[in-house]
Amino acid sequence: MTRTAIVPTMGALHDGHLALVHRARELADRVVVSIFVNPTQFGAGEDFARYPRTLDADRVLLDGLAEVFVPTVAEVYPTDNPPPVIHAGPMGDLWDGAARPGHFDGVLTVVNRLFDLVKPDVAVFGEKDWQQLTLIRVMVTERHVPIDIIGVPTVREPSGLALSSRNRFLNPDELEKAALLPVVLRQIAESGGTSESIIRGAARLDDAGFMVDYLDVVDENTLEPTIDSANARAIIAARLGSTRLIDNMPVAPAAER
Repeated sequence: MTRTAIVPTMGALHDGHLALVHRARELADRVVVSIFVNPTQFGAGEDFARYPRTLDADRVLLDGLAEVFVPTVAEVYPTDNPPPVIHAGPMGDLWDGAARPGHFDGVLTVVNRLFDLVKPDVAVFGEKDWQQLTLIRVMVTERHVPIDIIGVPTVREPSGLALSSRNRFLNPDELEKAALLPVVLRQIAESGGTSESIIRGAARLDDAGFMVDYLDVVDENTLEPTIDSANARAIIAARLGSTRLIDNMPVAPAAER
């Protein structure tokens, strides 16, 4: 029986996406990469129109690696039979959800719809958006969807900056400054996520010209702030110029510090 994996993306592919595709190829006989810039996860004033669209280049990158599925808005959101809106609930109102109200409702709705269209056995997502990955896992569990959700560690630039389609919006000076973000995050993670390390990190970023949306340590599963480093992640979202960057790192357990 053929096993199918899906890698949902919004395109503008980079090596981080390709890492997801390669992991999917290890897990399934058939790999489908969806490319769809989902309008329902962008709020008013966000960068939906500006979001990079590089479909021809994306197809070249995926040639021989995966099937490319590029649905239209009408296919994803048919007016005669609209898909159910999936509400992210209280966990979706935290962190990125607080900064971008309704964002995760849009994410879960489109992911659920892509699952309906492709009918995969496994879905592969990056760990860079930890909140998204956690909410998708919760959705699949609560809806009893028989799909394995696999997370893949974040792929990074040589500087340590997490790969992102939005990195192309950074000018050379901003790209150099952006390397401070993973440095701060790593220091917090290696410290065990102490409040002192968070305060110092936020101050360093502020001095460097970042506008920090949030910087904290949370339980990996509940996304609630925690001081217990046994199951915790340091998370961040910050703006540099017009570009919003997100990242996270696992907090080192006490025995490893």
